[in-house]
Amino acid sequence: MILHSILSGIGKTPIVHLSRLFHKSRCEVLAKLELTNPGGSVKDRPARYFIEQGLANGSIRENSHIVESSSGNLAIALAMVCKVHGLRFTAVVDPKISPINLRIIQCYGGNIELVTEKDRQGGYLETRIERVKHILREQPDAIWTNQYANDLNWQSHYHGEGEEILRDLDNPLDYLILGVSTSGTIHGIARRLREAWPNLKVVAVDALGSVMFGASSPRELPGLGASRVPELLKRDEFDQVIHIDDYESAVACRQLVEHEGIFAGGSSGAVIAAIQKISAHLIHPARILTILPDRGERYLDTVYDDEWLARMEDHHLGRKSKFSVEELLGQPT
Repeated sequence: MILHSILSGIGKTPIVHLSRLFHKSRCEVLAKLELTNPGGSVKDRPARYFIEQGLANGSIRENSHIVESSSGNLAIALAMVCKVHGLRFTAVVDPKISPINLRIIQCYGGNIELVTEKDRQGGYLETRIERVKHILREQPDAIWTNQYANDLNWQSHYHGEGEEILRDLDNPLDYLILGVSTSGTIHGIARRLREAWPNLKVVAVDALGSVMFGASSPRELPGLGASRVPELLKRDEFDQVIHIDDYESAVACRQLVEHEGIFAGGSSGAVIAAIQKISAHLIHPARILTILPDRGERYLDTVYDDEWLARMEDHHLGRKSKFSVEELLGQPT
């Protein structure tokens, strides 16, 4: 197979049966490996969709300057897509971005705007967005793809993973368990699958500390949760929400490597930890699918660093004493 460009390699990602990690479970757990996309993450899909739809309808032109607020993966994906299409790109990032991600963006030729002031929630999302708006005011040719409110975000996953899952699976799913950040991925996939499987239960996995479904508190790993509720989020489309902290995410990441040989990032660990909790309490066997959004090498200084893990374990043990069992396992929405 010969591709027209690297962008033609986005999508058609494999689904793997996690039979080793969940060998004692009565559930069949499937994982779609979005980490195999050429830019390394699920964010390749909306990045390509944003740019190519914009070029097609004229909202993006040859001299446009693409700007986005991103904790890493979408910035990398946009930098890759913009490089192929000859567009300028600026990523507005914060201090939590990994040095590896920062370097990858720069290797693609992307510009970096770093914000250091925290927002009122203790995160950086609101200050990143303010910086984006400042760039838009200063540069008439700047265009914000706005992953938090742009319907093209969820549509890219509706026409992407949603269609692929229906094509690849011969039997319906009982549960779709996905992480939430902008909510584009979970909404797009769930909306497409529910058209075919109306009884599908959709579980959102949020970071403990995110404001999307509750109060904010400090958290370390990017790519899951947010310090600002995105405009795309529709809470009533979820059957349940489970909160996972950084330590639980990291432990599950290491279990993925140990049992399945899958070297994945922090948000992948979060969904695996959530599946472990849900499957342990299910009375009947179930068929579960999740998405593993990105690769593990971008988390070598966090998830796969033993000293960092030890610090997160201390935070985890402290949190456990503050939350009830129901709060840790999640509640119906």
